[in-house]
Amino acid sequence: MKKTFLLLVLALSYLTDFAQNNIPKILPERERATVIDELLEDKMTNFLPKLMRKEGIDMWVIISREYNEDPIMKTMLPAVWLSARRRTIMVFFDKGDSVERYAIARYDVGNLLKGEWDLNTNPDQWDALMKTIKEKNPKKIGLNFSKYYAHADGLTYTEQKEFIEKLPPEFQNRVVSASNLAVNWLETRTEREMAIYQQICRISHEIIQEAFSDRVIQPGVTTTDDVVWWMRQRATDLGLETWFHPTVDIQRYDPENFDHLRTFSKRPQKQIIMAGDLLHCDFGITYLRLNTDQQQHAYVLRAGESDVPDFLKKAFKQGNQVQNCLTDNFKAGMSGNDILAKALEQSKKQGLNGTIYTHPIGNHGHAAGPTIGMWDNQGKTIGSGDYPLNTNTAYSIELNASVELTEWKKTIRIMLEEDGFFDEKGFRYIDGRQTEILSIPRVLNGVK
Repeated sequence: MKKTFLLLVLALSYLTDFAQNNIPKILPERERATVIDELLEDKMTNFLPKLMRKEGIDMWVIISREYNEDPIMKTMLPAVWLSARRRTIMVFFDKGDSVERYAIARYDVGNLLKGEWDLNTNPDQWDALMKTIKEKNPKKIGLNFSKYYAHADGLTYTEQKEFIEKLPPEFQNRVVSASNLAVNWLETRTEREMAIYQQICRISHEIIQEAFSDRVIQPGVTTTDDVVWWMRQRATDLGLETWFHPTVDIQRYDPENFDHLRTFSKRPQKQIIMAGDLLHCDFGITYLRLNTDQQQHAYVLRAGESDVPDFLKKAFKQGNQVQNCLTDNFKAGMSGNDILAKALEQSKKQGLNGTIYTHPIGNHGHAAGPTIGMWDNQGKTIGSGDYPLNTNTAYSIELNASVELTEWKKTIRIMLEEDGFFDEKGFRYIDGRQTEILSIPRVLNGVK
């Protein structure tokens, strides 16, 4: 009898946990590795040739040493390669009808790059690389150095110096920056990646939904730092990583005027969450080499309240309106600076006080591509702000709307961030966007 009762309790516990856990399927490590390698093979085969021809670079050479990997190389390593090996050299050569892929190494780099270093012929690795360059006779040799993009500036001083010293004189003037090619590689999302990305964004959304609920928050007891660490731990327990430390902050009816700049610098870490608080979080995960970056709001109901106050709902809508002003101006070929200027002009005409600091997202959280405003600069961003908006690229639509609340006798900021995708059809949110403030606790059906 006791055994039957115990089994019943365990079964009920399992069903309860299952009902509460809305997290989509997360693959075990072995299956993740298979997916990562398939995505990489697809991108190298079907996209890399187009990207190289777009930039007019027929040979791309990527050089890294172990534990000091070029950011581009890290996105090109097979799933079972967690770092480069000693010195790893990748060579991509466009022969016209296809791109040949070589590793100047004594072994193949997974199934993606063929090993091209014969120690019997060329004991020195640099000589083996020069042999390949001479045989292929490229018109332009792209190296990863860049003034404006750290992602595309992965060639170290020592490796560049040794490369140039070994490069024959006739090839010296063929060396060019592969900055735009590197950015193109990082920012371009494939069809299969986008099929997967929706679920990654949903996982992140579900973690936020759970964090901003009474399963995690007990008003009067729980602190903002408690919620931050709960989010970190939740991601870890799911076998995921956060690519930055989450933040949770409070705006409330009190004499203090909220300063959104604190969310980027100094902010209280252990504020106790109370009824009547407007909560805000910033959270992002890494899964299958893709990242999310999301900011959402929740309101803690006061005694007697069954819904978020109307004045906060109206304020929140202004945040959605600023989002619309930005994404309405997504046009292929426009620079990030031009998109920013048009979006700010449109929001101003609508009576909105918006600040925009949107960035690309993908293989990195703050990824390569056009910068569309900075939180501390609403003018032009030299370099990355001049870069054009390309199709098949993803962005974190990050911004805030400053709203004067007469009810609280202060100005608050609705700070939003949602991941979106831009292609020939236009802009869309990958897993939707928050359109209503979450309530803590959620109102139960049939209970008043």
